[in-house]
Amino acid sequence: MRPILNYGLAIFYSIAGLNHFVNPSFYDGLIPGWFPYPNFLNYASGFFEVFFGILVLFTPTRKWACYGIMVLLLLLVPSHVAFIQEGSCVENSLCIAPWISWVRLVIVHPILIFWAWKVGHQPTE
Repeated sequence: MRPILNYGLAIFYSIAGLNHFVNPSFYDGLIPGWFPYPNFLNYASGFFEVFFGILVLFTPTRKWACYGIMVLLLLLVPSHVAFIQEGSCVENSLCIAPWISWVRLVIVHPILIFWAWKVGHQPTE
């Protein structure tokens, strides 16, 4: 089970991070307007998702990479809240049912944090 959790986390965040570079316009409306330098934030979050995703693969850096993922997820909470406040729909980007936004924030987000915590706190091989 351990390799599935480790590789799954690494692949999940690496692909998610790469998407910030492949499809940056998708994230334009998801970054609240009151955040400074939205383009920089988009690329920075993508970079760190890829960076931490890769570091998860190596035992010496796994724990700190998982801490980085958890911090990144916590830093993204204001974006999720703003998305809910905007009706869960951003023109030319993402439109979903409001209840899905709530599930994502209240259930999925904590599960992602727990997944990173679990991978970062497993016994070393």
